Amino acid sequence: MVSDEVILTAEGLAQLEQELEELKTVKRRELAARIKTAISYGDLKENSEYHSAKEEQAFMETRILTIERMLKKARVVKSAGADSVSVGSTVVLKDKEFDEIIEYRIVGPAEADVMASKISYESPLGKALMGKAVGEAVSVEAPVGMIQYELLEIKA
Repeated sequence: MVSDEVILTAEGLAQLEQELEELKTVKRRELAARIKTAISYGDLKENSEYHSAKEEQAFMETRILTIERMLKKARVVKSAGADSVSVGSTVVLKDKEFDEIIEYRIVGPAEADVMASKISYESPLGKALMGKAVGEAVSVEAPVGMIQYELLEIKA
């Protein structure tokens, strides 16, 4: 794999493209209006509305550049199927210690979001899962010690 590649699922690519479009159109117009209104208040040295809007504008423009660079280096991957875990797979795991069922989607680092049950293939659990088949045991070293999982299902 080329080190500067950005690995994305088709869903991740679509989300980035949608975010970029939103930032370039809607958000830019909204910020321009906020800045114009803040300028009308006069004395820009002590105008907190103006400074706040300018900071937000800088953040937004940085995010636009970041997304554009990511999209230029993007490689969209499709799950190889349900035989083994790969980027794009959704896995169903059983935490052996707590007897809990957990489901994660394996994605590239750019779209990882643990709160949305999306983990990077570069994360400790993601690395341990790559290439595994249903029924295999998966061990992951964590700050609390070794965590044991059983791979119950792979969804392509």
